[in-house]
Amino acid sequence: MIDSPFSDGEEYTRFLNGLKDRIRSAQIRAALTVNRELVLLYWQIGRAIAARQGEYGWGAQVITRLSADLRRAFPDMKGFSARNLQYMRTFAGAFPDETIAQQVAAQLPWGHTMRLLDAVPDPTERDWYARKAIEHGWSRAMLAHHIDTKLYGRQGQANTNFSRTLPAPQSDLAQQILKDPYNFDFLSLGDDAHERDLERGLLLHIREFLLELGLGFAFVGSQYPLEVAGQDYYLDLLFYHPSLRCYVVVDLKVGDFLPEHAGKMNFYLSAVDDLLRHSDDAASIGIILCRSKNQRIAEYALRDMAKPIGIPKFDLARALPDELRGSLPTIEDLEAELAHPSAADTE
Repeated sequence: MIDSPFSDGEEYTRFLNGLKDRIRSAQIRAALTVNRELVLLYWQIGRAIAARQGEYGWGAQVITRLSADLRRAFPDMKGFSARNLQYMRTFAGAFPDETIAQQVAAQLPWGHTMRLLDAVPDPTERDWYARKAIEHGWSRAMLAHHIDTKLYGRQGQANTNFSRTLPAPQSDLAQQILKDPYNFDFLSLGDDAHERDLERGLLLHIREFLLELGLGFAFVGSQYPLEVAGQDYYLDLLFYHPSLRCYVVVDLKVGDFLPEHAGKMNFYLSAVDDLLRHSDDAASIGIILCRSKNQRIAEYALRDMAKPIGIPKFDLARALPDELRGSLPTIEDLEAELAHPSAADTE
């Protein structure tokens, strides 16, 4: 019997796309399984090395010897360098409970784990970064960025009134998405900079700005216009956060936080809730980003405020002092040095 030609090309396309999705999902599951088994193998090797070193007093030389012997036995298998074997030993020591290793570390690529072992000595902090990397799917570069900018110590630290003005669990989630201070090390502004200078700098580096804000902030606009009673008002920055299901208004202040800033933000949030908020949206949230603040003043300003507001600080890249800047080599100096290296450099 001869097959008849396809009469429904669209149906075949849907069928093919469905198969492709299944295959990709199976590939991802297989890759995760392979990674989990490999990381657990590394943990078992590291534990075995540590146990033998403790029982027989073997020194660091055993790792070098093991590396050579394992490479000889498994020439097609990577990962048995002396450096990697030392990481395995450190890994087993950092996660002594195999159950924890299975639940946390085995869900991360080995490169993530090595970065954690190198950069985060505190076990509680290391576990926090590992779980966040799993939760948010951080790449190794993003994990390194968050470690370098000390996200663990900044997350959820801003002054807010969320616990009183937002229902649980939204209040907890909103608290955790804020940092204090925010790290804008991609900007370098002088002491005489204005709010518009800060805004222009953040928009010019929007990718870095969104990375520092964290996952979930969808940019809506800058100097977003609102008309209230025939008068025009402009929001410095407006975002929407899908997880919180609400608008987030950001007001930029290049100086100290002042109590009247909270009153102004309260007005903005009332206007956004009335003019922009959809019936399915949660209450809008305000963030007053300031160069510096007094904790007690921020506390008092928020204590009886009806709208949910957070007051974090931000840090900028520090400009070099004039005397230090003058001592740095010029481009011409560097080119001359490269053209005529010193004798010490060529030995």
